[in-house]
Amino acid sequence: MAKFFLFPIILCLFWTLFLHFNGVPLKQGKKGFIYIIAISTTIIVSLGFLLWITAEQNIRS
Repeated sequence: MAKFFLFPIILCLFWTLFLHFNGVPLKQGKKGFIYIIAISTTIIVSLGFLLWITAEQNIRS
């Protein structure tokens, strides 16, 4: 699960490289960073919630 916290960092790094190679300033690519962080946070929170829900079942087994 801890590896999922690296996912947004890697995506932001790739987005930065993409912007740099295409000559787009970071200020213009700001919306992309917001999307990356929002979607990644949603995924991480959802998976964390699922782990929390199923944790009791794993303890009983």
